[in-house]
Amino acid sequence: MALQNEIIKSIKLHKSILGLEKKINASITIIVERIKSGGKVFLCGNGGSAADAQHLAAEFLVRLKPNNNRRPIPAISLALDTSTITACSNDYNFEDIFSRNLEALGNKKDVIIGITTSGNSKNVIKAFKYANKNKIFTIGFLGNEGGKIKKHCDISLIIKSRDTARVQECHIFLGHYIFQEVEKKLTE
Repeated sequence: MALQNEIIKSIKLHKSILGLEKKINASITIIVERIKSGGKVFLCGNGGSAADAQHLAAEFLVRLKPNNNRRPIPAISLALDTSTITACSNDYNFEDIFSRNLEALGNKKDVIIGITTSGNSKNVIKAFKYANKNKIFTIGFLGNEGGKIKKHCDISLIIKSRDTARVQECHIFLGHYIFQEVEKKLTE
């Protein structure tokens, strides 16, 4: 019974994504436009969300569909480089790990996707504040009610749940769907 209840909750939460369709389509359009104009996609998050950021960056750099031998799409996870992360955390502050890298690598043609189940990850918020000031488009994959970062998002995709595992499952689905559609539009 416990397994069945979890599956039912997961399906219900996934169905709630249908209410985000306009925002999802807008995200796809923006990412395609930015990449066509020479921009990149940055991704960031902590813990499982950092793993999702890396996973999604790999889908763009390599390919999402096995028979799609396309050019790589420029995507960078800001949670990859342990030397930079630990140096920045040690020499500056853990809150700076994403914003510092974005400052070095980003420009106004780019998009940053921040993944945070609470919406309150200070390092993701700081990166979004930098992005806002520098005209880097921001897309939030968020949980709960969106948290403090919501006001710094150009587009916020909020999975309204406090269950971290279920929110992360929806985030990776969103990422796969959005990236699949971006890939289609870039290879048409």
